[in-house]
Amino acid sequence: MRALILAAGRGKRLADSHDHPKCLLEFEGQSLLERHLLILTQLGVQDIAIAVGYKAEQVEQALDTLIFLPRPQTVCNADFNQGSIVSLWTLRDQLRAGGEIFLMDADVLYDYRLGQRLLQSPHRNCFLLDRHLEPGEEPVKLCLRNGVLVEFRKQVPTGLRYDIIGESVGFFRFSEEVAHRLADRCQDYMDQSRHEAPHEEAIRDLLLETPERFGVEDITGLPWIEIDFPEDIHQAQNIILPQLEPLKSSPLS
Repeated sequence: MRALILAAGRGKRLADSHDHPKCLLEFEGQSLLERHLLILTQLGVQDIAIAVGYKAEQVEQALDTLIFLPRPQTVCNADFNQGSIVSLWTLRDQLRAGGEIFLMDADVLYDYRLGQRLLQSPHRNCFLLDRHLEPGEEPVKLCLRNGVLVEFRKQVPTGLRYDIIGESVGFFRFSEEVAHRLADRCQDYMDQSRHEAPHEEAIRDLLLETPERFGVEDITGLPWIEIDFPEDIHQAQNIILPQLEPLKSSPLS
């Protein structure tokens, strides 16, 4: 199992209050990046690659300080102001390197049990679904009809029939075959100069091509939050963090 973490973005909506890569936001003395690495280590995942970009040197310095072994590989996306599809494309070699893949957004504070559910899922290609959906266009929605995923997007098409809707956590598990297909699809986006697209669009393409290949784990009730706005930091600190199961300290940190 290999984990790929998308951590290149600038976090423009946090710019007034935070001028560092979002993965370096700290909660009780631990950055989001350190929490990711601790959780992955506890899950037995040690092959880790991180797409960095905005102030990449700060992430490199943090990794030097944390001293996780083997040290996570970093791949730099110099075009971090473009869509996140570019960050995923920079990890194309890692997608094609063989074995199953965890794909993870870096800007999420979450409980260890989310990663555990993804690892233990019987679905080799798996999304995480939270049925507590915040209103508005910001959350990326997952829609199911008769137990089959039928949509994965911020904006759900008018008239789409579904019986379950929820929010995608932004963590995914892919089989070796689907990881290869995803790398190829990212290349298609680059060849078509669709550099502003979110990486979710490439994943959506694969889902809609072969929905029977994908499954979902319902993690409703487990604590997590994606940090996009200043108010998310407050909620993460005061509501989410107290609910998280304690993490074991890394023996090498």
